[in-house]
Amino acid sequence: MLRLALMLRTSVNALKTLLPLVSAQRARRKLESCALTTLILVAGICGVARADVYRWVDGHGEAHYTDRWVPGSELIKSSKPHPSEPAPSASQAQAKGTTSSANQTPAAKQQQAAEEAVKADVAKTKEAQCKEAKDRYQKAIEARRIYKPGKEGQERVYMTDEETDAYRVQARNDVTLTCGSPPGAAQP
Repeated sequence: MLRLALMLRTSVNALKTLLPLVSAQRARRKLESCALTTLILVAGICGVARADVYRWVDGHGEAHYTDRWVPGSELIKSSKPHPSEPAPSASQAQAKGTTSSANQTPAAKQQQAAEEAVKADVAKTKEAQCKEAKDRYQKAIEARRIYKPGKEGQERVYMTDEETDAYRVQARNDVTLTCGSPPGAAQP
């Protein structure tokens, strides 16, 4: 739209420079013709530029807008005509528990399946991360000495008692952060 306005301004300026060379009446007709052509062009482009708009939020909390559906996105604007009575969205119907698979459109079923798959993947990943953090903490509290890998070609570098204690505290905090609760007592 901005480009078209810029094109209109440029064509008007070009015609204004021709004004001294051509009679005022001919220039006015040219200007009117150019303005009418540009108006028709703008109206045609605006009619064609309709599309669905989706909004989704990435892992950093930033909102993104696109014309294509991605898992977890929500429809913001649709080019489809609106029904006379608004139908409840899939999330509202789910909350009420009134959504049946027979009432859903194939697109809604696909979106719901994708959302459930994403939730399952996230839960599976969190569970694996929690297990990994618990294993690391358990190894840290069971070990007598903890070492850091040495530089290339060198032997291990063992941590001091202070470094070992700090490592164990960090491992415990990682379990709390990852799993949502502190680890249980050490198992024999």
